[in-house]
Amino acid sequence: MLLLAIDTSGRRGGITLARGDNDIEIIESTPIQGGTFSAELIPQIADLLAKHGYGPKDLQAVVAVTGPGSFTGLRVGLTAVKGLAEVLNLPIATVTSLEILLAAAGAQENTMAVLDAGRGEVYAAVQIGDLRQESLLIAAEAVALANSKRLRVVAAEPSVASKFPKADVIQYCSTEVVARLGLNKLRAGNTVDALALDANYIRKSEAEYMQKLKR
Repeated sequence: MLLLAIDTSGRRGGITLARGDNDIEIIESTPIQGGTFSAELIPQIADLLAKHGYGPKDLQAVVAVTGPGSFTGLRVGLTAVKGLAEVLNLPIATVTSLEILLAAAGAQENTMAVLDAGRGEVYAAVQIGDLRQESLLIAAEAVALANSKRLRVVAAEPSVASKFPKADVIQYCSTEVVARLGLNKLRAGNTVDALALDANYIRKSEAEYMQKLKR
């Protein structure tokens, strides 16, 4: 199975071309800076495929990151995914930004993954056993929750990790983790239709937030 993994949820994102049936083989990953997704995503996909002798019609699946993260970035990425899936009739597997961080950390249970959400808040995913719950928390609330449940804390940014007494900073290529997670979901038949694909913002947009403040 030849698949394309796309992440436009953060300040940095990119694409990974991979193949696999049981085990994933990363063919190549290309980083893309946030702020350039709208201009660079489609050309980079075309270039990456052509570089390895493929065309869009060779793709058999696409894996998308649904957030939480940048509203603008997610819209760009998911629009591209929908377009590819609809034109080429491809299955779509989805993963969240927090799911990626947990997987990159090798977390199985009793772990909290945290990402910066701005305004003194964090996006948090708590993994206990097979259950994962994602939410938006004030940083102090997340610290209290981690302490009360004795959770291992993993973060992608040192600035977020510093808010916790003990936290591991995890470095990873998001789209390569996405490809691995996506392959497992595709094999299990855990896919979504292009029309049903939507972002997992967790929080309201900036415009909605400002409107709420004015009430």
